[in-house]
Amino acid sequence: MTDPVPASAPAPTPAPMPTRHVRPATPDDVNALHELVHELAVYEREPDAVEATAADLHAALFSEHPLLHGFVAELDPAGSPQVVGMALWFVSYSTWRGRHGIWLEDLFVRPSARGLGLGRALLTELAAEATRRGYARVEWNVLDWNEPALRFYASLGAEPLADWTVHRVDGDTLATLARGPGTRDTPR
Repeated sequence: MTDPVPASAPAPTPAPMPTRHVRPATPDDVNALHELVHELAVYEREPDAVEATAADLHAALFSEHPLLHGFVAELDPAGSPQVVGMALWFVSYSTWRGRHGIWLEDLFVRPSARGLGLGRALLTELAAEATRRGYARVEWNVLDWNEPALRFYASLGAEPLADWTVHRVDGDTLATLARGPGTRDTPR
């Protein structure tokens, strides 16, 4: 006599994907945004570079005429939404196109929430905002060593502007320039 063949066990049910949502940032999100800014600085190998406080972010995002805008990405794994990503941006202008655009200052999704489409969802919402406003483009900088981000942006159709180099004036150099001509004879 032979033993009956055991019935195969049903395949385990995969855990449901947590609900994800992208929405405009609100004043209640400021502390989470500030934490994400710090996490981005660590990721970008500049852990001590953040000078902005949560109060600075609140003032920039929620003053009477804000110049900074933001979207947040939330995950709601168990009925308690958590902000896990952000897109902070401001309005730019192209004199050649004669139209405004969006400059994406920071895009960040916590590593634990990556791979769920939140970065794409944030950029989709940003592109939709530019389209709603009649803006010509969305632009941003990417660190040249950040290969995962470069691949991700290329997958969206974003193209690097190879002929452009970012320049910055800040700190003492900014103060010197603000004082006017004659304070420095040679450009750096």
